[in-house]
Amino acid sequence: MFGERHDLPHEFPEHAELITRLHEENAEFAALMDEYTALDAEILKIEQEGTPITDEHAEELKFKRVSLKDKLYAMLQSHAG
Repeated sequence: MFGERHDLPHEFPEHAELITRLHEENAEFAALMDEYTALDAEILKIEQEGTPITDEHAEELKFKRVSLKDKLYAMLQSHAG
C-alpha cells in the first residue's frame, strides 16, 4: 500500500524471532535485509513527501524491494524448523 512500511517483521510476523537471529548470525541475510530496509525507507520517504519521480523509476524501486523480499523469504524458509 501507499505510504506504508514493509519491514520484514511486519511482513512475516510468524518469523520475527528467526529474522532477528539470522540478522545477527548470517552475514548474507544481514546484508540483504539491510539493503531491503534502506530501500523500503527510501520508497516510504518518496511516497510521504510526494517527491517527484517517474512512474518507471518508482516501479524499478518497488520491483527491487519485492525481489529482495523474495530472496529473504526463501532464506527464512530454508532456516525455519
